[in-house]
Amino acid sequence: ARASDFAIDVLARDPDLLARLLADGCETGVPEPLLDPASPHDWPRALRRYRAAGSARLVWRDVHGLDDVDATLAGSTHLAERCLALALDAVEAQFAARHGVVRDATGTVQRLVVFGLGKLGGGELNFSSDIDLVYGYECDGESDGARPLGAEAYFARLGQQLAKLLDELTADGFAHRVDLRLRPFGSAGRLAWSFPALEQYFQREGRDWERYAWQKARPVAGDVAAGERFLETLRPFVYRRYLDFGALDGLRAMKASIAAEVARRDLVDDIKRGPGGIREIEFLVQALQLIRGGREPALRERRLLPALRALIDAGHVDAATGDALARDYRTLRRLENRLQMLRDAQTHALPDDALDRHRIATGLGDVDWNALLRRLGSVRDEVAVEFNALLAPRARDPVPGDLAAYWHALPRAGDAAVLARAGFPQPQDADSLLRDFARAPAVHALSDATRARLDRVMPVLLQGAARSSEPMLAMRRLLALVGNVLRRSAYLALLDEQPAALARLVDVVAQSALLAERLASHPLLLDELLDSRVEGASPDRDALRAACDAAIAGIEDTEHALRALNEARHALSFRIAMAVRDQRQSAADATRQLAWLADAVVAAIVDIADREVAAASGRIHGARFAVLGYGSLGGEELGFGSDLDLVFLFDAPADVESDGARPLDAQRWHARLAQKVVSLLGAPTGAGRLYDVDVRLRPDGAKGLLVSSLAGFAAYQRERAWTWEHQALVRARCIGGDASLCADFEHVRAEVLSRTRDEATVVEEVSRMRARMRAELDRSDAATFDLKQGEGGLVDLEFILQSRVLACASRSPELLRPRATDDLIEACRVTGVLDGEAAFALVAAHALLLARGLDCTLDRRTRRVPLDDAIESARREVRSIASRYGLAFGAAAPSPA
Repeated sequence: ARASDFAIDVLARDPDLLARLLADGCETGVPEPLLDPASPHDWPRALRRYRAAGSARLVWRDVHGLDDVDATLAGSTHLAERCLALALDAVEAQFAARHGVVRDATGTVQRLVVFGLGKLGGGELNFSSDIDLVYGYECDGESDGARPLGAEAYFARLGQQLAKLLDELTADGFAHRVDLRLRPFGSAGRLAWSFPALEQYFQREGRDWERYAWQKARPVAGDVAAGERFLETLRPFVYRRYLDFGALDGLRAMKASIAAEVARRDLVDDIKRGPGGIREIEFLVQALQLIRGGREPALRERRLLPALRALIDAGHVDAATGDALARDYRTLRRLENRLQMLRDAQTHALPDDALDRHRIATGLGDVDWNALLRRLGSVRDEVAVEFNALLAPRARDPVPGDLAAYWHALPRAGDAAVLARAGFPQPQDADSLLRDFARAPAVHALSDATRARLDRVMPVLLQGAARSSEPMLAMRRLLALVGNVLRRSAYLALLDEQPAALARLVDVVAQSALLAERLASHPLLLDELLDSRVEGASPDRDALRAACDAAIAGIEDTEHALRALNEARHALSFRIAMAVRDQRQSAADATRQLAWLADAVVAAIVDIADREVAAASGRIHGARFAVLGYGSLGGEELGFGSDLDLVFLFDAPADVESDGARPLDAQRWHARLAQKVVSLLGAPTGAGRLYDVDVRLRPDGAKGLLVSSLAGFAAYQRERAWTWEHQALVRARCIGGDASLCADFEHVRAEVLSRTRDEATVVEEVSRMRARMRAELDRSDAATFDLKQGEGGLVDLEFILQSRVLACASRSPELLRPRATDDLIEACRVTGVLDGEAAFALVAAHALLLARGLDCTLDRRTRRVPLDDAIESARREVRSIASRYGLAFGAAAPSPA
């Protein structure tokens, strides 16, 4: 009773278990449940009760001295493995009945491989731990059932069902918390990976932290033999052939990230992540393994204590130190288990409650809490000394003492000459800004601890700004950001604790007004400066969708879901912007990814809106709804901060109504749904709005219905649409909703665009519309060029392509598929609609104009640039090609009578 409220509750509900424990300590374990294929609704309860009984057994045996800490950790691991195996067998059989089994090209059956990472992989799971899993499979294929699926979709769905069966909270609690974020690209990545794809990922993208993670990887369920074969192929990634002292840098970065989290969340009393905690022992041992394991196979051990013994035996850790670390590790792990056994909580923090402290201390054999703290303090000090000896954090670059003295003297004293010597070109202006900042009420209201952090951070920021290419601009942006995080001392603590993040912050803020503004408005993005993914490969379409779905998974409250989705959107767009800023990808790739991100957000919002409308008015059976993206969204060329041009379609049986308490006909129901989508996208949240939406491109524009029936949309496009509306249709694509309705839209679009048209009429009408637009929208002048609307700019280029599609699609259906500019140019070249020279010139012009425009956006400048040779050359090519095909964009032609 002293050790575990959880165990008492379990035993009160299960007197038979108590009897077995009293008899022999339940030496042989608790009986495993039978998961009846005919009763899948009973599986969650059976697994949860099995896990609860097994966990209560572990508490009993620990408290009564029947198991030492090693046996308890092994028992927790075994219990998790059996739950995984039982659950996987059940859901595999269920999946096989529905979809068959996956077979490769030779007909060989493929099974899911469940890799356990972290403490599960190491066979040393703590009492109430989550389990880190990664799903893999040996090779691609397809299932052989009545409803076949490709291998990736099959195993991803199987993995989702497995995680849900174990993780979902029910009336009986949970079986095991499942964490799938250690897979490639984290929560933004695919859920299940083929072994070739995993291998390619680690070769090209693998990070140091992933070497640490996969060092402990072990196949724990599914096709274990296949998993072991894969891990053997992965060995060169984890263990390099040479003495790899570079592993220390990766470990320093990992530890720095954890240290920032400790500072941000005040986790000093956390015996896992805090100073001298469990993780420092783990990192110390793993670092030495990684350094030497490539050349010393005996060190390639998943389990910590055997790995530590191997290091001692190899002479890399002296025996006395190794024995002390092993003893300290067992002490910390036993305390960790007792903290979690109390209430089956995943905690590593020392309790605040006096009774809890007394129960923990006396249960571990200490006289009182203070005695436990003294013993624990000695253990943690010993661990910290050894860890710091190996991985002493790098010192900050020294900051000139006069900059620090200047800042400390503000606002009453301080000499602006110090700023001049530091490199500020307008020292008096800089001095005025800094004095105003130091006088701000928010600065005066800081606690002593936060003020001390600010006093350490500010001189470093000033030095970084002074060294940048635009010192005054950098300082203004940094002051705006720091001013915004003063109320959130956690972020100031992050900057104080992480010199690398601080330096990167100065660099980013100095070079991009947009990123500076985003960081100031959304300080959560500061975490991205410590995230390895910010410098890795940008996610693809599926990964972006997965990240958005993961951000709102399990969130029922709409406001909270919108905030979480917006935070994910900010983080993902920040990574895309960083990739452009660092020249790791082109402007075209970035704008395409931003469009994919918008697709993912809209799809998530449609799901939320659909649930809300259905809750109010029921559903219309047999109805379909789709969202079309027009303009830059449809053309997969979306900028940072661009709005979304959306059009909504529906299709439903005639004269039907929804089945809710307040029934609506199909038109009104889908109008409500479309209104809800627009409203949610533009709703203000703590993380800002998702997107501004423009719906004026729908049939009949602002006068038309917000949502069109498929039949009505088709009739409008065939009979009443203007040429410019058919131009807009060239880039339109379905971005969300019912797949079959999207396919029907494609048929309508293809039919309309492939209509035989008189080329001269097309050229005349396109020219007239473009000339009218330029007269109204072109902001070019004698010294600057409007990249979008100017003569020879992006819109001229788009109009060239749209005119060629309208004029030629009837005889070249290949023009109907692409939407993106580069893809349209290529289709025009392949079909002969554009000659090769013109196509090459348009690709080059598009790349230049798009890149210049994105540069303007990243620096928060209007998309008007000074004329230079490159711009003039691009404009000249666009004008020449337009003229070659008879397009005259220069002046508005008179309207027909």
